[in-house]
Amino acid sequence: MNSTALRYFLEVARTGSIAEASARLNVASSAISRQIAHLEADLGVELFERRPRGMVPSPAGELLARHARRVFLEEEAIVNELKRLRGLATGVVRIAATEGFGLSLIPSAIHDFRRDHPGIRVELHVDAPAEVTRMVRDGDVDIGATFSFAPQAGVRAIGEGRAPVLAVLAKDHPLAGRVVLSLAELAAEPMALPEKDTTARQVFDIACGLAGVSVQPVLVSNYIAALWAFAAEGGGITIASSFSVHSRSVGTQVALVPIDAPTLDQRRYQILTMLGRRLPDAVDAFASHLIGVVQGLQPAGGQGNLI
Repeated sequence: MNSTALRYFLEVARTGSIAEASARLNVASSAISRQIAHLEADLGVELFERRPRGMVPSPAGELLARHARRVFLEEEAIVNELKRLRGLATGVVRIAATEGFGLSLIPSAIHDFRRDHPGIRVELHVDAPAEVTRMVRDGDVDIGATFSFAPQAGVRAIGEGRAPVLAVLAKDHPLAGRVVLSLAELAAEPMALPEKDTTARQVFDIACGLAGVSVQPVLVSNYIAALWAFAAEGGGITIASSFSVHSRSVGTQVALVPIDAPTLDQRRYQILTMLGRRLPDAVDAFASHLIGVVQGLQPAGGQGNLI
């Protein structure tokens, strides 16, 4: 199997279309079709199921795709090691993160990291938790930072710990000085909540259901910065983790108060890498740095684990 054929195959597997792969690779569709046909002939299996709306990897194709991703990631790691041996302090770190991590905490961590490693370039992609995990599992990124309730297949959590959901409210709010808030007290206030595909909203809804409390939010948004701004302006109360309300621009304007509901302590943060992958030096160094930053924000008694 030559690397060109594997690259063409992998791009078709990723996009589900020879035409789309052709556009992304800037290679003629006929050339991609020939390479895939040669691969199938050499291996004696069909790598794709041809469907009216595109191409879906067959079981054999899925197996080859996993192999191909590891081949190219290993190739990248070797190139980076050779550069290091030549004294080149360079490298690329690709990160996928949920918005709670990606809006403030990770940019701050990148800034601090690059003060000591100015030759390292970083790519950051922000998405939903399930997509972050998929990107790590498929090798689209090197590191994932997300929230979860359970271990995920195909990835390894190199850092994890508690990520309780807290109430976020303006510092001059009448409830800002409280040691803890009940769900009933929150339900009596205007609430701004993230959309239901977020782990914070999911665990909050479960807690309310178990407590028999009904919360009707006055604001729902898929953009947590809008929720924080709403809370900071005194419009109501929202929910987040200590990782989310990280930047000075937001953190100085709001107070974080624990919520009296055991279910809200069940969520965990995870720093992920692909299962079984050897990380390039730059990626390994940044992952260790990020874990240190996150652990520094852990609530008392909630120190995470470095695995």
